[in-house]
Amino acid sequence: MSLTFTSAFLLGFFSTIHCIGMCGGIIGALSLGLPPEIRNRKSRLFHFILSYNIGRLLSYSTAGLIAGAVGTGVLQNSGFTYGHGILRAAGVFMMVIIGIYLMGWLPQLASIEKIGGPVWKKLEPFGRKLMPVTTISKALVYGLIWGWLPCGLVYFVLIWALTTGSAINGALTMLAFGAGTLPSLLAAGFMASWITRFSRSAATRQIVGMIIIIMAIGSIFIPMEHHQQTDNNPEQPSMPGHQHHLK
Repeated sequence: MSLTFTSAFLLGFFSTIHCIGMCGGIIGALSLGLPPEIRNRKSRLFHFILSYNIGRLLSYSTAGLIAGAVGTGVLQNSGFTYGHGILRAAGVFMMVIIGIYLMGWLPQLASIEKIGGPVWKKLEPFGRKLMPVTTISKALVYGLIWGWLPCGLVYFVLIWALTTGSAINGALTMLAFGAGTLPSLLAAGFMASWITRFSRSAATRQIVGMIIIIMAIGSIFIPMEHHQQTDNNPEQPSMPGHQHHLK
């Protein structure tokens, strides 16, 4: 797994606070809306909550696939010589922006959520028609719709996916991010009220945002160290396109 995918997973994991604040209420409401015979059996409840989230991750991956393809196409058509370096710098910059967003230093960044408003207005009525969610297939489809819920953090990661160098990398970046959020949102289906209160802690959001910024700054030096080792070993043959796999 490359540095980009690892960072995306950790970003999703450490951004639990934001995700629970945005989606904890949704998953809690969906869980409470299930029939008692499902809700009172933990194993069946888990299957429904997992299906919601599988649908969500599939939508994230689809969006990342599109973003990665668009970003790569734009860069290839622009004729930049140092395309990989540009993508790396843009990716690090986006991680820093995400950290600042989580810390609440620039609340104006929340306006990015308006980007997805028109799409959500078209999809949200379909989600309402699925209520109440009483089957696994309905839960999966609802999750697919839920994945397009306007969310500033998701959009920032999606912009990050633009910089990953390919459609597949964009999809995997969004999938890794979604996988990082999965443990907390699975737990939210069982402990929604407690986790939601915890998510509103300003101190916790500050810590999470700072961790993400440190991750971004630290990621700058790993590729540099690799290139330095390669330069010091001239006998090692270079592989065509090797740099494009360093994230």
